[in-house]
Amino acid sequence: MTNTLFDALLAAGRRDLSRRFALLPDGRDYSYEAVEAVSARFANVLTKLGLQPGDRVAVQVEKSIEALMLYLGTVRAGGVFLPLNTAYTPAEVEYFLTDAKPRVFVCDPKKRDQLAPIAEAAGATIETLGVWASEGQSAGSLSDKALAASNRFATVERGPEDLAAILYTSGTTGRSKGAMLTHANLLSNAEVLKETWRFTEDDVLLHALPIFHTHGLFVASNTLLVAGGAMIFLPKFDVDEVFRHLGQATSMMGVPTFYTRLLADERLSRETAGHIRLFTSGSAPLLAETHRAFEARTGQRILERYGMTETNMNTSNPYDGERRAGTVGFPLPGVSLRIADPETGAELPVGEIGMIEVKGPNVFSGYWQMPEKTASEFRKDGFFITGDLGLIDADGYVSIVGRGKDLVITGGFNVYPKEVELAIDELPGVVESAVIGVPHKDFGEGVVGCVVAKEPLEEEAVIGALKDKLARFKQPKRIVFVDELPRNTMGKVQKNILRERFAGLLS
Repeated sequence: MTNTLFDALLAAGRRDLSRRFALLPDGRDYSYEAVEAVSARFANVLTKLGLQPGDRVAVQVEKSIEALMLYLGTVRAGGVFLPLNTAYTPAEVEYFLTDAKPRVFVCDPKKRDQLAPIAEAAGATIETLGVWASEGQSAGSLSDKALAASNRFATVERGPEDLAAILYTSGTTGRSKGAMLTHANLLSNAEVLKETWRFTEDDVLLHALPIFHTHGLFVASNTLLVAGGAMIFLPKFDVDEVFRHLGQATSMMGVPTFYTRLLADERLSRETAGHIRLFTSGSAPLLAETHRAFEARTGQRILERYGMTETNMNTSNPYDGERRAGTVGFPLPGVSLRIADPETGAELPVGEIGMIEVKGPNVFSGYWQMPEKTASEFRKDGFFITGDLGLIDADGYVSIVGRGKDLVITGGFNVYPKEVELAIDELPGVVESAVIGVPHKDFGEGVVGCVVAKEPLEEEAVIGALKDKLARFKQPKRIVFVDELPRNTMGKVQKNILRERFAGLLS
């Protein structure tokens, strides 16, 4: 039987199961034989927990090799993997579980007591998975069950159009949307990136990205697996750990914050980084200034690309050829990209700014249980309306020049202002609010709340009141009080005026 995604991800590694798949922080070598065996153990446990093909497995755990094997085990068992940001609060998790109705919910052992009632109300079996520490110590109930399970499993048959994952992305109305990604969506992108970025079994990827996000889970892990290469699997981005392992790697994938922090360290030089064959950046715009500074220090030109939760990667600067600072390169093979009039969908001439629309095997199949929303996001000819504004220059390079819906990207994470505004507006004394993103030297953008109050309020009190309501990356770095919000003749808040007014607030 064929499982489209799993079988393709393991095909290269199965040619020699003794080869290294990952070097772990504790010094362990993790072979492709271990990938085969441990993914089977998790698949067996999930099946015993009642998982049927198409059932969801929601996961909110710290990054670990076991968490990555749980992803593979879920796909192998025919399930649909649903990773959740570790920063999400219980209130946010409750929404996701209620909406997705997973068969199994896996959380950090330390959060079990707090999240168990939420899982029970959603009809999910709760299990825990922590970070393995040493022999004889439990890494959670799911880990214990996996250790006792068989390392052989008859992989469940799943076709190209079956769902492999659901990733939630916030909406401007405040209600998050579950982007449904099929086996074909994920596999097509991994195979294209392998070829475009020249990954082979000889590559060693420095992996410091989170794996609850499309960048670290699909772009990095899937592409490396398809190539049959190896990873240095770090729990998070730590400058000292990156420099300790950089000499062993051939490639690093990162967000702009990674590169600004490396540039701030005197150890970054041609000697420490010059041997890396490929540095890539994504999840947020890379400043041209950062691009040039990194090249000056290392002799390396960072390769910037463009993607999103619903599509994985859409474009990339060339591996060979000019990597232009401030652009995201060309559409990937198999991906059609056009710049269209936001209202009519008519394609615009070269050099004009409009809505970026894409079509290809990488584009998701729709939003979970939102057929009307899905229909509204696609043109009749099948192009997906990304919500991003951009242009294509005379040489074919794509540039992102702005975002529809006032999306804020901070540290590589998406923050939709409406969700934060709803939380602020619920606070006593608040009349209304407008949330904007302003330049931040480390995170690209920082979240700022502009508040109209009917009584005197303290900035610290407003920020403090949001800590249990919003994930940390969504929480405003500053709250500013204004007499009124600027509006146009139609009554719409003019956030561009607010962005200009407070542009230097976080600098």
